[in-house]
Amino acid sequence: MLSDKMAQAINNQINRELWSAYLYLSMSMDAEAEGLRGIANWFYVQFREEQDHARIFMNYLNAQGCRVTLQPIEPVQQHWESLQAAFADTLKHEQKVTAFIHELAKQAEAEHDYATQNMLRWFIDEQVEEEQSVGDILNTLRHMAGLGQGLYLLDKDLATRTYSVPSPLATAE
Repeated sequence: MLSDKMAQAINNQINRELWSAYLYLSMSMDAEAEGLRGIANWFYVQFREEQDHARIFMNYLNAQGCRVTLQPIEPVQQHWESLQAAFADTLKHEQKVTAFIHELAKQAEAEHDYATQNMLRWFIDEQVEEEQSVGDILNTLRHMAGLGQGLYLLDKDLATRTYSVPSPLATAE
C-alpha cells in the first residue's frame, strides 16, 4: 500500500501529465492552423503519449488500492511565434517533467517504496528519450536556419549510408 503522501504526489503527476497532453494538443492545433501538418501530427502524437502516461499512473494507483483524484487543468498557451519557440518550450517542459519524475523517485526511495521505484524506472527512461528527441529536432531546426536546407538534406542523405563488408573480406570468413 502506498503512503498517503506518495498517492497524493502521484495524483499531482497525473494532473501534470494531463496538462502536458493539453499543451501538446494546443501546439498541434497551432501548427495545423499554420498549415504544418507533419509538425501538427508530431505534437498530436505527443498529446496521445501524455494521455497514456497519465493512464499508467492512474492504473498504478488503482492497482495499489488508492483513489485517483482528478484535478482541474490549468490553461495553456495557444500560439507560438515560430517552430523554434514551440520546440524550445517543449524541451523546457520536458525538462520540468523530468525533474518532477526525479522528485517522485526520490520520495519513493526515501519511503523505501520499491514498487513505486520500479514503476518510475520506465518514466525515467522515457524522459531521457523525450528530451533527446526534442533536442534533435531543435538541432535540426538550428542547422536549417543557420546553414540552409542544403546541410539538412545532406545530413538526411548521409544518414541512409549502411556498412557493407568489403568483398575480399566477405569470402574470407
